[in-house]
Amino acid sequence: MRNYTSICLIIGILLLLTSCSSKQYQYLFDQKYNVTDTASKGSDAAVGPYRIKAQDILQIRNLQSIKYIVDEAPATNAGGSGGGGAAGQTFQVEDDGTVALPVIGHVKVAGLTRPEAAKQIEELYRTNLLKDPIIELKIVNLKVTILGEIKGQGNYTLTKDRTTLVEMIGEAGGLTDKANEANVKIIRGDQKNPQVTEINLRDIQSINDPRAILQSGDVIYIAQNKRAVRNDKLQNLSVITQPVLLLLNTALIIFTLSHR
Repeated sequence: MRNYTSICLIIGILLLLTSCSSKQYQYLFDQKYNVTDTASKGSDAAVGPYRIKAQDILQIRNLQSIKYIVDEAPATNAGGSGGGGAAGQTFQVEDDGTVALPVIGHVKVAGLTRPEAAKQIEELYRTNLLKDPIIELKIVNLKVTILGEIKGQGNYTLTKDRTTLVEMIGEAGGLTDKANEANVKIIRGDQKNPQVTEINLRDIQSINDPRAILQSGDVIYIAQNKRAVRNDKLQNLSVITQPVLLLLNTALIIFTLSHR
């Protein structure tokens, strides 16, 4: 009978450990570190429009022609990393800061904002090839990550200049009913020097808060509210007690049968 009791104890311990680890993901970023809230420095208020850098991927198309930058499909996607189509072709900025485009060749775009680069490319095509081109340019490698109590967790592209936190939450489907909207964290920087901005979405002024303008590489984390945390603790307690009760009942049955 001792063997049966030992087996029951082992099973109970395994169930207990499994139940304790099942909810760990909910406490991501809850640990306290010596990080800087950028609200105290006001550093985000001075953030300007993004300027193109080497290795950026540009999606470019002429709105006057649905499929291609020029009126006909080029034989190859010069300097590009993707194909054509209604969405436009993609081209990677090279290490020297230029992007290779059909017909007009290498164009210096590093250091320019998205509208500045689009205007420059438009002028070059107007001068060399096209009549009244309308160039649309997007930087498609700029991304943020949204985690926690959001309906659509994952990576999202910053497709326009000065995308705000509220806009990105809307694109991700909105907050869940478990979200703590009073403390949304924007985490940026590297592991050695992380910077954390805490935004209170209950405050209407957060819509215009310059600290909530997103940058590429930002991690947005929405923790659970107190009610959800409390409910989860009760649920965890229930999950923990169930295998314990099962273990006790099994031991009691074994004890009863062994003493008949």
